Amino acid sequence: MTGPSATFGFRDVDPEAKPGLVRGVFDRVARRYDLMNDLMSGGVHRLWKDAMAARMNPQPGETIVDCAGGTGDMARRYARLARRAQLRRGGADAQVLVIDYNAEMIAAGIEKGVEPEIAWTVGDAQRLPLPDGCAEAYSIAFGIRNVTDISAALREARRVLKPGGRFLCLEFSRPVSEALRRAYDAYSFRVIPEIGQRVAGDRESYQYLVESIRRFPDQRRFAGMMEEAGFSRVDVTNFTGGVAALHTGRAL
Repeated sequence: MTGPSATFGFRDVDPEAKPGLVRGVFDRVARRYDLMNDLMSGGVHRLWKDAMAARMNPQPGETIVDCAGGTGDMARRYARLARRAQLRRGGADAQVLVIDYNAEMIAAGIEKGVEPEIAWTVGDAQRLPLPDGCAEAYSIAFGIRNVTDISAALREARRVLKPGGRFLCLEFSRPVSEALRRAYDAYSFRVIPEIGQRVAGDRESYQYLVESIRRFPDQRRFAGMMEEAGFSRVDVTNFTGGVAALHTGRAL
């Protein structure tokens, strides 16, 4: 391929084609997304998400942007924690805005039930439908590797945050030991697509998801991208030996 390209799994594709390809994947997996996450991770993804929500520490009156929020796993955690804080010390309701590029994922989330703190909208992480400096916090969990231009998404996150605002990104990353990397590769490529085929009738989408993890920048590179986008106090916490990593920072 000549000219700029974007990654789609192990393939390099025209950047203009990637959003449609990714949308197709999540159109197909939306209805089984939460079940597949449990099966693929043995439920461990819930512990990672709980840790992310605890680090977010949402407070009454805050506006939190949950980008690539899908079926609302993180948004519901934030709403519950903000509600508990509100019972202790009062204050206005928190506002959690779920933004996802895929309407099917949003629909699957709404079907699970609505909560007063949560609003849902379809939108692009690279062009958020939000004004500058409107949020105290921004999070994206297992979504940024699907974005065509990761640096653009990071700049948008910085744009919508107030000065000092919190940025949290949970994403699959690089296991820290060679033995774990080998075991993880074997499991990912042999087992996950097979689970996708048997449970969701869709091997291809889960093959893409496994490949997209391998193309995503490792912990150090992604931390550097955050700093280039205007984040300070960048920190990385590895989960399960680096199978996933939580990157945090503050808007300069």
